[in-house]
Amino acid sequence: MANVAHEPVKKAMNRIRELSADEEARRLAFVRERALRDEVSFINDAERRGRREGRIEGESRLLRKMIEIKFGAIPEWAEAVLRSADSEQIDRWAESILTAESLETLLGKQ
Repeated sequence: MANVAHEPVKKAMNRIRELSADEEARRLAFVRERALRDEVSFINDAERRGRREGRIEGESRLLRKMIEIKFGAIPEWAEAVLRSADSEQIDRWAESILTAESLETLLGKQ
């Protein structure tokens, strides 16, 4: 490394050398770094889950509105079916609502 003339930088570099020579200090630094990465990973996962859940909620709300416009009030059995649906199923129902003759046909109730 280049010769550093600035005294505070020299002190900092010496301190870094001392700490890097200490096995326990290196271990603690590694553990801290791993914990920070894990925390960022957990936050990113939570954000992805939140976006996915929000998207499904919005799709479901729009499908409910479409059902009410076409078929009237949504009965409890249909609410239960809608609550258990995933995004792909909601998409299929949204595509089929235009041609469905009844709510039972749309949601597959026999």
